[in-house]
Amino acid sequence: MAVTATDTHRAIDAIWRIESARIIAGLARIVRDVSLAEELAQDALVAALEQWPESGVPDNPGAWLMTTAKRRAIDHFRRHKRIDRKHQELGYELEARRVNAAPDLDAALDDDIGDDLLRLMFTACHPVLSTEARIALTLRLVGGLTTEEIARAYLVAEPTLAQRIVRAKRTLAEARIPFEVPRGADRAARLSSVLEVLYLVFNEGYSATAGEDWMRPALCEDALRLGRILAELAPKEPEVHGLVALMEIQASRSGARTGPSGEPILLLDQNRARWDQLLIHRGLRALERAEELGGARGPYALQAAIAACHGRARTPDQTDWTRIAALYDALAEVAPSPVVELNRAVAVAMAFGPQAGLEVVDGLTSEPLLRGYHLLPSVRGPGRVTGRAVPAGRPARPRAMPGSPSAPRGRGPPAPPGRARPGCGRAGPHRRRAPAASSRHRPSPSSPR
Repeated sequence: MAVTATDTHRAIDAIWRIESARIIAGLARIVRDVSLAEELAQDALVAALEQWPESGVPDNPGAWLMTTAKRRAIDHFRRHKRIDRKHQELGYELEARRVNAAPDLDAALDDDIGDDLLRLMFTACHPVLSTEARIALTLRLVGGLTTEEIARAYLVAEPTLAQRIVRAKRTLAEARIPFEVPRGADRAARLSSVLEVLYLVFNEGYSATAGEDWMRPALCEDALRLGRILAELAPKEPEVHGLVALMEIQASRSGARTGPSGEPILLLDQNRARWDQLLIHRGLRALERAEELGGARGPYALQAAIAACHGRARTPDQTDWTRIAALYDALAEVAPSPVVELNRAVAVAMAFGPQAGLEVVDGLTSEPLLRGYHLLPSVRGPGRVTGRAVPAGRPARPRAMPGSPSAPRGRGPPAPPGRARPGCGRAGPHRRRAPAASSRHRPSPSSPR
């Protein structure tokens, strides 16, 4: 069967999704300019769109694109008369490859491409950028999404999103951000920024803050894919595995979270036969890895452990609420916030009885961060303690990207809102904590939904 130009274009689109981040990362290491690297990679993509419909898709399309982009880099430096030592090295390398030997093409994607990808992630998520800019740039450079796709996902006008990306790249250039993997004390803070971006992308897909759709599965898939890549690139970072575990387990429930009309279905009412057991297994394995690396008390690992308690329970009655309450105690220690406390209240009620949970909730009624938060009265309201702790309808949500001024702010990683049914039982040990609020907070995917 003949291959049409349309078929080739579809193949190019799929290849670009897979290879673009590696190509941009490799180029950024060479030219030390993320904006220029993306421009060169786009030039290579245009060349593929022009040539492959006639010549066919090469055996190693990623290497073809990288080689073409490197040649464009040489042309760029020549045009701008910037023929320095780096240019000479590149020139000698590429001139030898112009004869088009297959083994040379195989080598076009450098051996240290993993390091390049990690550098690209750290650069795109640099704290010098706003949260919105980090998210947009990461999805663009590392996720391979088009500006139109990112704008559509976040319900932002495409020109606005395009300007956001342009300003982000300009900020990186003006701040002279080095294209490198940070080391020492700076590494933990920078890694935290990368994890936050992936978490927020997943969270926006899992429980959208804008639009009519309750979920946007494509964003969940993008975040999960990037999280898996990061886990391969940084295999000894426990919180990376903790975040991957959280996303895997939460994603396993996606198919059961909405009804025929798109209405949300609470976790305790979901058909657990529709949960993806493969994703649960992968999540549990990632959680084990995080714990083996000594990261059991990391914020993401703790949230993953909470999700795992639900994932292991074949029926709602098998849920280990005592362990969940203990995990929320630990999460409240490492990432205190009013939203964590509200979730802890639900877990305490489920484990030790309604009165125990209400005592925790009572300490939150005057918390400014929760003023107007729809889940507080649904948990605290008369008659709700022994009934279903959910609002009657879906709450209105701000049309804003995560981290925007319209989003509520707290301290630590976003923590889950409680959406469970407080049950009956004896009162047990629980604590009242003074919630703190200083940075961003919004509902997280570890909520039982």
